[in-house]
Amino acid sequence: MLVAFSITPSTSDAEGGVRDAVAAAVKVIRDSGLPNRTDPMFTTIEGEWDECMQVVKDACEAVSRFAPRVALILKADIRPGRSGEMTAKLTRLDAALEKIEP
Repeated sequence: MLVAFSITPSTSDAEGGVRDAVAAAVKVIRDSGLPNRTDPMFTTIEGEWDECMQVVKDACEAVSRFAPRVALILKADIRPGRSGEMTAKLTRLDAALEKIEP
């Protein structure tokens, strides 16, 4: 499965930033060993249901050390028997784009 998610603390630093809280979450995600990709808005991970949900939970707990309230946005693509979809989906998209005439 692929899980795209964003975790945000309810409070920010004096400048309105959430950098330290996000860094704590991304460290948990990267340390998990699951394939992952972080962009400015979301992080995507790939794995089995239980391991993905555990990483999401652990990342939320890491952010909760910075704020008493945490928001989670999550989208999952549940497709049993598939792996490598983090890159395979993009490869298929690129192939489809190449077929489109200008």
